[in-house]
Amino acid sequence: MTQPLKEFPPVISFKKILGPSFIILALGLGSGEVILWPYLVSNFGLGIAWGAVLGITCQYFINMEIERYALVKGESVFVGMHKLWRWAAGWFIASTFIGFGLPGIIAASAQVLAFVFGIADFKWLAIIFLMTIGVILSVGKTVYGVMEAVTKIIIFLGIPFILILTFILARGADWGMLAQGIVGLGEGFSFWPAGMSLAVWLGAFAYAGAGGNLNLTQSIYIREKGYGMGHHAQKIAGLFRDIREHQTVKLTGEDFKVDAVSISRFRAWWRKINLEHFLVFWFLGVLAMCLLMLLAYVTAFGNPTNAQGIQFVINEGLAIGSRLAPGIGALFLFVVSIMLFQTQLGVMDSTSRIMAENLALWKLGGRPSGKINLSKIYFYFVWAQIAFGIMLFLFNIYEPKFLIVLGAVINACAMAVHIALVNWMNHKTLPSQFQARLWRKIIIVIIFFVFVFFGGLTLFDKLF
Repeated sequence: MTQPLKEFPPVISFKKILGPSFIILALGLGSGEVILWPYLVSNFGLGIAWGAVLGITCQYFINMEIERYALVKGESVFVGMHKLWRWAAGWFIASTFIGFGLPGIIAASAQVLAFVFGIADFKWLAIIFLMTIGVILSVGKTVYGVMEAVTKIIIFLGIPFILILTFILARGADWGMLAQGIVGLGEGFSFWPAGMSLAVWLGAFAYAGAGGNLNLTQSIYIREKGYGMGHHAQKIAGLFRDIREHQTVKLTGEDFKVDAVSISRFRAWWRKINLEHFLVFWFLGVLAMCLLMLLAYVTAFGNPTNAQGIQFVINEGLAIGSRLAPGIGALFLFVVSIMLFQTQLGVMDSTSRIMAENLALWKLGGRPSGKINLSKIYFYFVWAQIAFGIMLFLFNIYEPKFLIVLGAVINACAMAVHIALVNWMNHKTLPSQFQARLWRKIIIVIIFFVFVFFGGLTLFDKLF
């Protein structure tokens, strides 16, 4: 039976559109922004800053094609890809769990906080942090609105604090070095310094933003925010309130009549969501990365212990404490630890949503809706990731940089897959009036080959 057509909703105010990009930005704050790019700068200088700007620019275009599908279809990209490829759900469950199950971010949070409070072995603190995240997600209402509010607080408090520190500590010459680094000019090198690890760079490039399958959650968040045809979608927010009941879940979107009105409304939506994502995700993301890289440069560059895991972060805090006041250095490390904890919380929620939705699609067998306990599936994935992380810690696999870099390289490969799948799906399923313009398609193809090239080069370097 054919579904009745729905109206393509008129665009809402820009103020009401703000939100989803804050979440996707905050998901990346604890990996590329706080750890990997500052790590590279502390060891090699600001000449590699170009890679961070290029990486987040690539993700801006990737994310907008993900948003395009959800805006038109009112469903997540996982639903669309499941319709086209029967193994899509299995791939996204496996690649998400493998890529983000490695608990490097929470290990980094624990190591930094352990240093502040003089705790010798941060492994046990990391286990406590993981259990705390599990409790928060299990007893709280993990609704979109809560995640949006929390991430806005972190961004609006964390970034200004780092901005103030950077302006106090950086000199004019330092800002000049940052400007040169954005165009690839370093101290004695252009674009690529001798001795820089290809795997670490690829991981940082993939995490210049959210990275991996996390980019795909943008389609879930804008559906829940009610962008475009997402206005008609069933919101996942209410699915986590009672895990005892099988509830009727409708993951597919609604259809609309393709006419002059719907095309005009789509274009109005498209202009505003492009602006929202540019200002929040791209601009604030570039600002945060540049400030964190510059702060790492003026406080830790040249310290011979920087290469030891995430010691460079602790070196930053010690330098800030010696140049300003010990309490400010400790506050900086505390803020970094909180940002990392919040990132792990958001990643755990997002990845569990990804895997729960894909397993639901698998169980529903292609039917548009059906009774399924999505809440229970979600919690299974939350605690499965926590159990996996604790197991690694108990086997003494808890060095933060190693776990973050390994996860980032895996996620870079996963990104190449989803870039190809999303854009093939958009070409196959969206009416021509709603597809990307030729210049955007060319940019996406170039980005795909960039990830394939560097991913292949990294694997070749590690294997041979």
